[in-house]
Amino acid sequence: MANSKWIVDFTHSSVDFTIKHMMIAKVKGTFHKFEAEIDADPADLTTAAISFAVDLSSIDTRNADRDNHLRTGDFFDIAQFPELTFKSTNIVKTDDDEYEVTGDVSLHGVTRSETFSVTFEGAGKDPWGNEKAGFSGKGSIKRSDYGLTYNAALETGGVLIGDEVKISIEIEVGKQA
Repeated sequence: MANSKWIVDFTHSSVDFTIKHMMIAKVKGTFHKFEAEIDADPADLTTAAISFAVDLSSIDTRNADRDNHLRTGDFFDIAQFPELTFKSTNIVKTDDDEYEVTGDVSLHGVTRSETFSVTFEGAGKDPWGNEKAGFSGKGSIKRSDYGLTYNAALETGGVLIGDEVKISIEIEVGKQA
């Protein structure tokens, strides 16, 4: 099958993250606004072109004060760096419906190559005859690699905020007519 353009169904998609708090618990969050351009054959992603742009101001950790702090110069500095972007550079099939998707992640003025595990969850037609496909992605980045180093030492040892950010993406797309 040839590559086709696919449009994200935002009502059935999410970009979520998890980070350690105080070295003893995890805080979860989501980004409500993101865009994607996907040119792919869902059954064989090895020739796909995938790009994402996440609106960092749409962060939601279920705590308004924390979210507002994350938008400041201590963290994302959204006035200067409003988006996190990803553009695929290499895709390797690792197993049935499993891929390693490598691409350039740009965040806070820094661009680095990162690899995410992606699973093709399946494809089919919705009740109105539209072609749909689903994907799950997961991976992690180190926030310090992107100059996001704000932290506070704990009197019991360790730090307030972990360095590793685990990212989870669930995407449903519809084939563009």
